[in-house]
Amino acid sequence: MTETALILIDVQRGFDEPGWGPRNNPGAEANMKALLDAWQERRRPVVLVHHDSVKPDSPLRPRQPGNDFKPELDGARPDLVFGKQVNSAFIGDVDLDAWLRKRGITSFVLAGIQTNFCCETTARMGGNLGYDVTFALDATFTFDLPGVDGDVVTADELYRVTAANLQNQFATVKSTKEILADLS
Repeated sequence: MTETALILIDVQRGFDEPGWGPRNNPGAEANMKALLDAWQERRRPVVLVHHDSVKPDSPLRPRQPGNDFKPELDGARPDLVFGKQVNSAFIGDVDLDAWLRKRGITSFVLAGIQTNFCCETTARMGGNLGYDVTFALDATFTFDLPGVDGDVVTADELYRVTAANLQNQFATVKSTKEILADLS
């Protein structure tokens, strides 16, 4: 049986800054931690990815407190940690595709921040590259965005649309509870 990796995307303190606006899913971090704990208990592969923004005013810039991982990742023992400057973890400081393939990993569970940006983009690329992707929807969150018409698209709407975009196309969308039950 192939090992399933856990990939946690951009679980960084900078997303706690108020400038991002209203967010959804306040339980996301607890679910991320539950997944991390389950993977570590079973000694399964864990990958942590952080966004290294090049924007001068971003709290996610390297060597800034906001670039650090959130406390829920304290004690993590990842098999791989690397940075990226774009939305996909497949385009970063490490060739994630090559790293996974070298280890015979053909499936992964994806969680992190933001649902509709880095998490969705990584899931789409993973699906296109032939991976069996499970998207832990309730272990992600996002923020409200202005729509092209000037109306606000809420974080909850973006969250639902991401799930619809991914399901049966690029990934299988599941809850943390369902994923943990599958591990047992």
